[in-house]
Amino acid sequence: MSALVQRHRCALIDLAVTAVALWLTLAQYGSRGFGEYHETATAPDALGFLLVLATALPLLVRRRHPWPVFAATLAGSVALLGFGYGVHAPVAVVFSLFTLARDPNRAERSWWTVLAAALGAFAAIVVAESLALSANPGNYVFLALILAAALFVGDKARTRRQRRTEARDRRRREQQLAIADERTRLARELHDSAGHAINTILVQAGAARVLRDSDPERSRAAVDAIESLARETIDDIDRIVGALREDGPAARSPTPGVERIGDLVATQRLAGVEVTLRESGEGEPPAAIGRAAYRIAQEALTNAARHGAGPVEIVLERGPEAVLLTVVNPVGANGGTRPGGGLGIVGMRERATLAGGSLEAAREGDRFRLRAVLPYDREP
Repeated sequence: MSALVQRHRCALIDLAVTAVALWLTLAQYGSRGFGEYHETATAPDALGFLLVLATALPLLVRRRHPWPVFAATLAGSVALLGFGYGVHAPVAVVFSLFTLARDPNRAERSWWTVLAAALGAFAAIVVAESLALSANPGNYVFLALILAAALFVGDKARTRRQRRTEARDRRRREQQLAIADERTRLARELHDSAGHAINTILVQAGAARVLRDSDPERSRAAVDAIESLARETIDDIDRIVGALREDGPAARSPTPGVERIGDLVATQRLAGVEVTLRESGEGEPPAAIGRAAYRIAQEALTNAARHGAGPVEIVLERGPEAVLLTVVNPVGANGGTRPGGGLGIVGMRERATLAGGSLEAAREGDRFRLRAVLPYDREP
């Protein structure tokens, strides 16, 4: 709709420009140069009227064909002067020259071509007027001024339009980058959420099978936990996939933060993993920092359950300037081959970096230690 309105607006402007040029040219033609050439100018006749129309009417298509329109208006103006009709102010040429200078499709180097066209128009009009009429030299100064004004104003209008277009394109690119970044974030959320859920379900399913005869209550509790976690994960996946399908920027639906790390620990305990959580501090981390801390803790617990060999200890410190998250768990004899889960460490380190922080992970004897520092003042 906006493009249609713009086309109609441009057509109305072109119609108005043509009407002004036609009126001023007819006024000069009918008055023999506003009386300046009353004695020497040719009297109005049919040929002169046709030349006036041929000079002004091409302006109706000046945007689509700027160079042919310029040539037509210049030829008409020179012909009017050559036949002695006294139209010494080439209004149509001024408008067409303005259009050339303003043309958004011309290259920067073609400015010299436009300037050469203006100089050529000036020379042709001066020669035609001086040969057919006893012109006043002041007319040439006036002609030079209006042609120079058309060049200057047209070029400035083109520059302003280019800047607006560049600003609009820049905003569009920034929006596209923001959408891509958000969708990347959502894809990472999907990976982390689904990966953690699947691993936990596997552990709990194994526990339910082992305890089915020896401890039916705990076996049923593990099955109930599987059902609850599966429902929660399906809801999470639906939310994330729905956001990924949006054409615009994905809405940031609530994502768990540091306050939900306790729920992660409870889920792992239901799965039979021995986990302790120690929390300290009362800092309120920004949303992005809270999300990063939660997802790092989630991935660390997943890796510990998959590759660890004993109880997991989590220390969460919410300081006034940063969140410090430490996860420690024993590893078996072969635990060093894929400490923390290989690619999981890469993903956690990337998440910490995106949040403006850092992450260190390494084996220390028979224990694997992961430590993430997520400062508040460096949030992206």
